[in-house]
Amino acid sequence: MESNPWDEMIAIEKTIVPPTFKDTIYNIMDFGAVSDSVTLNSNAFKKAIQKCSENGGGIVLVPSGVFLSGPIHLMNNVNLHLEEGAEILFSTNLDDYPTVHTSYEGTELMNFSPLIYAFRKKNIAITGKGILNGQASVNFWWPWSGKDTYGWAKGEPTQMTSLAILKDSLSEKGVPVNERVFGKGQYLRPSFIEPFECENVLIQGVKIINAPFWVIHPLKSSNVTVDGVTIESHGPNNDGCDPEYSKNVIIKNSTFNTGDDCIAIKSGRNEDGRRVGIKSENIIIKNCVMLDGHGGVVIGSEISAGVQNVFVENCKMDSPNLDRAIRIKTNTKRGGKVENVYVRNLDIGQVKEAVLKINLFYGTYANQEGAYIPQVKNIYLENIQVVNGGRYGILAKGHKEIPIKDITFKDVTIKKVDSAYVLENVKNLNFINTYINGKLMNSISN
Repeated sequence: MESNPWDEMIAIEKTIVPPTFKDTIYNIMDFGAVSDSVTLNSNAFKKAIQKCSENGGGIVLVPSGVFLSGPIHLMNNVNLHLEEGAEILFSTNLDDYPTVHTSYEGTELMNFSPLIYAFRKKNIAITGKGILNGQASVNFWWPWSGKDTYGWAKGEPTQMTSLAILKDSLSEKGVPVNERVFGKGQYLRPSFIEPFECENVLIQGVKIINAPFWVIHPLKSSNVTVDGVTIESHGPNNDGCDPEYSKNVIIKNSTFNTGDDCIAIKSGRNEDGRRVGIKSENIIIKNCVMLDGHGGVVIGSEISAGVQNVFVENCKMDSPNLDRAIRIKTNTKRGGKVENVYVRNLDIGQVKEAVLKINLFYGTYANQEGAYIPQVKNIYLENIQVVNGGRYGILAKGHKEIPIKDITFKDVTIKKVDSAYVLENVKNLNFINTYINGKLMNSISN
């Protein structure tokens, strides 16, 4: 990184250019779509997208109305555009979901298709003022999490057995992805929107509700723009936007109201992350609003391949149901190296637990300890105003062998918090013009 990281951010942002499209319109009504919320329109979407792409691209138009569909697979040079008043309802019939190459919690597998999916495509978009409704609820998708708050009842099946097989029997033993076949009867929920190995992706303007699992999941993708989206989904693992193994991603002007992390940057889990070995890097987050969620901007917990060069600026975070503002989480089984995280100009009303939390013992229970000590260094927060920081200004727990290094708080004011900081194995905590509970803070070298 150059000496001024914000100049570096500006240079990265200039390289992230949203795709543009021919103005030829392919209205799904012309391909047999029926807007009665009952008729399955999967074929109408498929035909319109295919025709659009074959003819060199353009706009696949979803007019005002309610359209039921199975998964929608995007193709090169296609902009799926939802007019104001348009809503796509995604099917609650498992038979409508083909098996595709995808990922679950940082591990690749063959599983239910994401609701909107693109594999190895270029120049794709989802735009407009309409609604994408995954129809997940306590009756469909969510109970598989195994939590009674999401509709699960004792004796019903859950994802737990399949997860154990995927992580322990298949991923750890290096079984090829095409032999890790799940789907019906396995209870692993699909992501909502997943561009997988795609270039030049735009998701703009739409409102996304009732997701089965992670909401926007750019996977092994580059040049991704998420702009002006609204995510309202409070189900289990309903992260708002999770770039994974992805590079040159900007998330801006968006509102997150979620059942899990608002934004979580990832790079694979355990052996699978180390096998793929692609860092997530050059991620820009700006002008966003974070409401409910486990964290505002989070790195982890699946970061085995590493994360670097994350920039966060001009965001608002405020909710009694927002646990932390900035969070980094991993453990010695997942490992990973996180460096160069720059945050400035945050307006934080209320968080429950911490303004900054770095936990390198995340989920350290049975079978979560290994030989991969995480490395975290160069975390920089500047011009942050916090009304109520909850329990901790900074909660940072590192490892003796490789301490967390170089945390800087510059021009930070936390008006009220239970404890200014709780630290374990941290080197170089730098306070510059920082006040916590009205007290000017002094730096700590070790």
